[in-house]
Amino acid sequence: MGSKIDSREAWVVTVAALAIASACLGAPLVSSVALKHMAADLGGYRSIPSAALSLAMLGTGIGGLAMGLLAERFGVRPIVMFGATMVCVGLMLSASGEVWQLYLGHGIFIGLLGNAAIHAPLYVYVARWFELRRGTAVALIASGQYVAGAVWPPVFERVVAIYGWRQCMIGFGIFVVAFVLPLAALFLRRPPELAESKPGIGGMASDGTVLGLPPNLVFGLLAVASFLCCVPMSIPAAHLIAYCGDIGVTAAKGAAMVSVLLVTAFFSRQLWGWISDRIGGLKTLLVGSAAQVTAMTGFLLTQDEAGLFAVAAAFGLGFSGLVPAYILTIRQLFPAREASWRIPALLLMAMSGMAAGSWSAGVIYDYAGYYAPAFATGIGSNLLHLGIAATLVVLWRRVSVRSVVQQAA
Repeated sequence: MGSKIDSREAWVVTVAALAIASACLGAPLVSSVALKHMAADLGGYRSIPSAALSLAMLGTGIGGLAMGLLAERFGVRPIVMFGATMVCVGLMLSASGEVWQLYLGHGIFIGLLGNAAIHAPLYVYVARWFELRRGTAVALIASGQYVAGAVWPPVFERVVAIYGWRQCMIGFGIFVVAFVLPLAALFLRRPPELAESKPGIGGMASDGTVLGLPPNLVFGLLAVASFLCCVPMSIPAAHLIAYCGDIGVTAAKGAAMVSVLLVTAFFSRQLWGWISDRIGGLKTLLVGSAAQVTAMTGFLLTQDEAGLFAVAAAFGLGFSGLVPAYILTIRQLFPAREASWRIPALLLMAMSGMAAGSWSAGVIYDYAGYYAPAFATGIGSNLLHLGIAATLVVLWRRVSVRSVVQQAA
């Protein structure tokens, strides 16, 4: 089994996992694309579809804890097939038309039981197929939501315009089941067994510390950081189309901007994965955080169509390396046997940040009547993340210097 590590088979499995994630993670995007239509049908408040998006994200994070453990026990294949089925159920229920059905469909079925069985388990699963190219492989599987965001919004925009958002949800739910179940049955094989790898520099030391601190304190800092960086990450993806409508840009152009953002994120994420394999997860977090906050500021500085396309592309380039860098950091700092709970727990915090960002932007808009305060809130959260990332990098450098001195002695 060890010969399968970093093999061609490992890459085939990873591409299949990427296709599965790209389908299932597209489900909440119907609500993002149809946000204004749904708000008009459900009382006029944009916070209602924004809350549904947030519930889906939050449910994905919470459910990932249990689904990660279930995938460890029963294998990833049946868990993924179950998740895809629940995504279909959630879309069907959400299309029924009542607010409570929208919340239940997104929060419980699409999130807690659906994408929770896709998101975290596939991260852990793919990471087990790689050693030398783990950062690159994790970056590829983490691009599932960006492939979904690049492919589906233009399709959803046309379907919503012609048939309505309810019919769009029903049709996409049927597609998810028809596409994912055969793919999972054919390609999601048992991963090779990896020997317990030795932690990298800064990892678990002989005295039980990580970066010179208690392990769970370091993990807590990473978890808080993942929440803070995902607050601004979610705002453009959830509200850019509605924002374009407010300033006179058509919904079709707004959907195209989201696609540009996520296509850029997909390709740059592969570059970030290559970089993280060489500089490590923590340094990638620091550089990616600085790039994200710079691009986020651009949304406050331009309102013309060409400028927004440029800012969307820059934002996709900036934020795309962050989540895979957390996964790589956990594998570098903590024992491999702890990955099945540390990775889902960290993704829970990340998805909570995504949920908070998407929902709070809708609430701030309903209160203020425009999006600038929401973008400013995201920038503030990003600056806090930048501070935590810088602190962790400083601690890592200190431990690295100490390790070099001890080896020289």
